[in-house]
Amino acid sequence: MKFLSGFAAIVLSIGASVGDAVPLLSNSATSTTLSGMFGISRGGGLFGGAGKKKDSVEDVRDKLRAESGETFPALSQQEIEEWLGHIPVFAVTDSNGAGVVLKPDNSTSVMYFFLSPQMANATLAQLKSTNDELDLKLSAFSLGKIWFKVLNGDQSDIKLKQPGADDSEAEIGGKVEYRLVPDTRDLLGARMLLTMTPEDGEEMKKAGDEMTPELAQKAVEKAMTESPEFKENYNEIPIFLIAQMRMQKPGGEGEEAKTILPMYFSLQTMVSTWQQFMSSQSDPDLKSMEPAINVMNLHKLVEMMSKPGEIDFRSCLLLPPVPVGPKQSDLGAESGASSSVGMGSGGTLGDL
Repeated sequence: MKFLSGFAAIVLSIGASVGDAVPLLSNSATSTTLSGMFGISRGGGLFGGAGKKKDSVEDVRDKLRAESGETFPALSQQEIEEWLGHIPVFAVTDSNGAGVVLKPDNSTSVMYFFLSPQMANATLAQLKSTNDELDLKLSAFSLGKIWFKVLNGDQSDIKLKQPGADDSEAEIGGKVEYRLVPDTRDLLGARMLLTMTPEDGEEMKKAGDEMTPELAQKAVEKAMTESPEFKENYNEIPIFLIAQMRMQKPGGEGEEAKTILPMYFSLQTMVSTWQQFMSSQSDPDLKSMEPAINVMNLHKLVEMMSKPGEIDFRSCLLLPPVPVGPKQSDLGAESGASSSVGMGSGGTLGDL
């Protein structure tokens, strides 16, 4: 293991078993119902939508383009950083905030950022179990602050050093592969959305709460083997949206409220929000309306934002995958990382 300094990092050389430190998707169903897997009722209807005939980018573009045909200017890098800034991601670091870089072999150095704090904690626990003398902790970072500077940035100023070594022994310019890891439930949900047919959905709706383990296993295996996207367990981050859903964002002093389109990391949170809203409707037709769920790769979404287009991304809001506490909500604040939960100080990732 080494630590990343300047960016700073320590590197853990713990062999090929390092992959076991990162929770990955299993190809077996962990529950006999979709409700059990995602906390979503009537899962068959939600997953078994119209067949996915288009690329996800084109599908989203067709549904969200402005009716007026207006073209909106590209978002600047600063605007994209701010759009992502309030999203917390979690990484294992030392007590000073230097990121932990894992070495599964002599030629590979990997650092993980997790959207799920539970998955990050599981990795921390496993690393501590291999060497309880290491002073490791979980640190939170702003996705906006690391998106361009770390995940998609220049690595020329990276310093790698062994645990306990000083900066004079650091390896400068070491190549590190950064992996952003989604919640495995949302990754599976994205794959199911892209593979389940209306016929599959009807079969699951008929089964309801009496769904057999065989039927659930069949759906999961199809998602794992046939999905055209989200084939990797990292760096393919699903973002979910419902084209019919809108929210009102209160305006500032003297400003009108703004209608926005919410986008979600969590499929369960999005569908639960939709179902709560629809259950309050008095019109029976509205109550029974099935949402038109779309899923899109976060990297492709950012790429779309970076170009002029017919989607008003300034009227879209990305919602965190987990509830954000008082301190974590400061992650994207102008005050910088020093006031944020888990951020290190000195020449480390915590300076971002």
